[in-house]
Amino acid sequence: MDYTANDGHALQRLLDELGRLPGIGPKSAQRIAYHLLEADAEEARRLAHAILEVKQQVHFCPVCFSYATRERCDICANSSRDRSSICVVSEPRDVQAIERTGTYRGLYHVLGGVISPMDKVGPDQLHVRELLARLASDEVGEVILATNPDVEGETTATYLARQIRPLGVCVTRLASGLPVGGDLEYADEVTLGRAIEARREL
Repeated sequence: MDYTANDGHALQRLLDELGRLPGIGPKSAQRIAYHLLEADAEEARRLAHAILEVKQQVHFCPVCFSYATRERCDICANSSRDRSSICVVSEPRDVQAIERTGTYRGLYHVLGGVISPMDKVGPDQLHVRELLARLASDEVGEVILATNPDVEGETTATYLARQIRPLGVCVTRLASGLPVGGDLEYADEVTLGRAIEARREL
């Protein structure tokens, strides 16, 4: 479809696209659309440019599979990080949630999801092989399993623990304190920080 054509449906197209975003219902889409209509053209142009720029420049880090703007993400490229510890999370956004606590100085590994038979997602669809390959060196002494404390997250953590233990690496899990069924992304810094500090061996 030629979106430059003036067919009188520009506003509806914007509402439709905004409505497809997670967490954005019809009313929120309407508020955002009207805000953009009332903003000057430069503000709208900056937003459009930022969206295109992030799609063009951001990619997955080849080491940990978090987001990166250079060859590797800033954490993997930081030589001051503790390389004896890897914190395993489900999604890149979970990395930022843990980083906000300021209590963890190791590395990360992003699985890209969790094991969910109902959604036909198994270990082969996740970055499990890459994680085990990273553990082949003697550098890593601990793997922290920080998947969400829900059914899928616990299933994934249990599976990973079974795969990692034979390698002689210490496997720990975030301590209780996080709400069951909750997401790391929405946990406050104090609760998540305490969970990291009180992690337990599986």
